[in-house]
Amino acid sequence: VAMAKLQGFEFWEKTLRGARYVVAPMVDQSELAWRLLSRRHGAELCYTPMLHAQVFVRDANYRRENLFSEFSPEDRPLITQFCANDPEVFVQAALLAQDYCDAVDLNLGCPQMIAKRGHYGVFLQDEWDLLKRMITLASEKLSVPVTCKIRVFPEVEKTVKYARMLEQAGCQLLTVHGRTKDQKGALTGVASWKHIKAVRDAVNIPVFANGNIHHLTDVQRCMEETRVQGVMSAEGNLHNPALFEGRNPPVWEMAEEYLEVVQRHPPSTLSYVRAHLFKLWHHTLQIHQDLREELAKAKNLAGIEEVNGQLKQRCKEEMAKEESEQHHTGLPFPHWICQPYVRPGPKETLRENGQKAPVVRAVSVKRALEDCDDTNDSLSKNKQKKKARNPHKNFCPELKPKYIKCEHCGNPKGNKCVFNLCRGCCKKKAYKEVADCPGHGLRFKTKAQKQLNSGMGGGQMNGKPSLPAELSSAAHEALTLDTARSSPPLPCPSGITLLKPDFQHML
Repeated sequence: VAMAKLQGFEFWEKTLRGARYVVAPMVDQSELAWRLLSRRHGAELCYTPMLHAQVFVRDANYRRENLFSEFSPEDRPLITQFCANDPEVFVQAALLAQDYCDAVDLNLGCPQMIAKRGHYGVFLQDEWDLLKRMITLASEKLSVPVTCKIRVFPEVEKTVKYARMLEQAGCQLLTVHGRTKDQKGALTGVASWKHIKAVRDAVNIPVFANGNIHHLTDVQRCMEETRVQGVMSAEGNLHNPALFEGRNPPVWEMAEEYLEVVQRHPPSTLSYVRAHLFKLWHHTLQIHQDLREELAKAKNLAGIEEVNGQLKQRCKEEMAKEESEQHHTGLPFPHWICQPYVRPGPKETLRENGQKAPVVRAVSVKRALEDCDDTNDSLSKNKQKKKARNPHKNFCPELKPKYIKCEHCGNPKGNKCVFNLCRGCCKKKAYKEVADCPGHGLRFKTKAQKQLNSGMGGGQMNGKPSLPAELSSAAHEALTLDTARSSPPLPCPSGITLLKPDFQHML
């Protein structure tokens, strides 16, 4: 007899072992190696990176690279997070993942533009009927609990009502990020623990708090003020994996330990490793900018380890010579110590009468196209880095080839397509008309003609060779009309007379 699924506080206490210190789900940043490093230094629960439910269902490689191959007995308890906007797809993805984790989380907090375009994350927070269906269905079908991570509404009352709705739908644990949908980037601001406390007081399931966590003292203060069961960290953890230990170790200590874990549990792409080193060395790289470029260009793990070694050596030389004071960084610790990066808030200007002037949002203006002299001065920093890695690639927009559009859909057409279409449209047309397109490698007419001539394609019917089964009746008619136009008949081995095909009208 299957054991009953644990719920609410029983799930948190037994399955999650009463976890208080939690590493957040981070796209491409909370992979297995980083989770194992964080667990060594005090993290009690980790989330996978946010996974796209639809891609997870249809792509076996995506499943293997992002979850199946990252399975480790040391990496428990673990919650897998998905973004989704369809109940059936969410459940299908969760069913594939449930044997590799202790719960499945629905992302309702991502505020990025890609989430807006994909219609997931925080951009579902007003669609309560849809969310009810998603969580209720998953709660019924899965063998593990369903959890949610949300952002708050500006109004405390609406946030509380939202949290209660999710609880009633079947959510067994709620993570509340104390920022609104619009608090991101330069407008990130301070997370509201008041909202989090109101949710905690209103629901009867465990609650994790997220936001304003830079040091262990922040964790302790947050738990005291909000009475939550646990505290989740993202940015703080990335800059200092030892945050939950209450330590601020030298950066190279954490970087070397992470690279050692990566040797045993390599992520699916090197970009994850490079991104972690950029976070860890963030403050030092503001000073040693030449090594920032070297780190960006590193093409393998050995190259990244070499740059890490150079950064370590330079910092140790500064320590020995006591020259660190010459760098006016404004940081509480020397730049080579693991510490958070606090984003500067939007600047407030004062009028002559001392009152705050209204905040004017900057509008981005596209730069005018510069002369393409193939120098780095005319390229953005990002393109300069790409050009350094691929010196022969053309980055000048004026010199890039102009594509002719497909007559049907507007995508670039195939340069050698006989129909002046893209591959997708060409394939449909060639299939329907039983035609050939050498430019796209499509041979529907040739194959059909061979099978008619040989009498082997679709077997025989009433002593006559038939068309292959996959050809439609419309295709059969097209081929028949085409053969009717051709001239001199050719004898068929079976004694049946067929017409010689005429390919000229296709070219």
